Amino acid sequence: MKTRGLKMIFATVVVSLLVLVTAYSQEDMTHVDNSVYSNPQRTPSVFNHEAHNEAAEIEECNECHHVYEDGKKLKDESSEDLLCSDCHAFENEGRMPGLTKAFHTNCKGCHENKNKGPVMCGECHVKSKLET
Repeated sequence: MKTRGLKMIFATVVVSLLVLVTAYSQEDMTHVDNSVYSNPQRTPSVFNHEAHNEAAEIEECNECHHVYEDGKKLKDESSEDLLCSDCHAFENEGRMPGLTKAFHTNCKGCHENKNKGPVMCGECHVKSKLET
């Protein structure tokens, strides 16, 4: 009986830690995850999630982590618990942009609309000293 109780406590702690790590992982983010690309053409985009949102005064997750239904952005829905690649394939699929185009449309498009932030390739995809 004691062993079963200890296993339950351990399982509860493990699940709780997984939830916390997932919830706070974006706050520690320093680069956009490009691990889904088998042969990336550029370095991952430098991106400090928390600093970006503070500087851009973004308070709602769905500002960037959007959800669309029938071609319309759902105002109160957010996809922050998903990877962009969970919805976007590598290539365009109908009206759904491919992954690279989705990143560029969402990030670069916002920067262009607000006339703030980087818009040139090398401003986001910064080469490290090891790569030069």
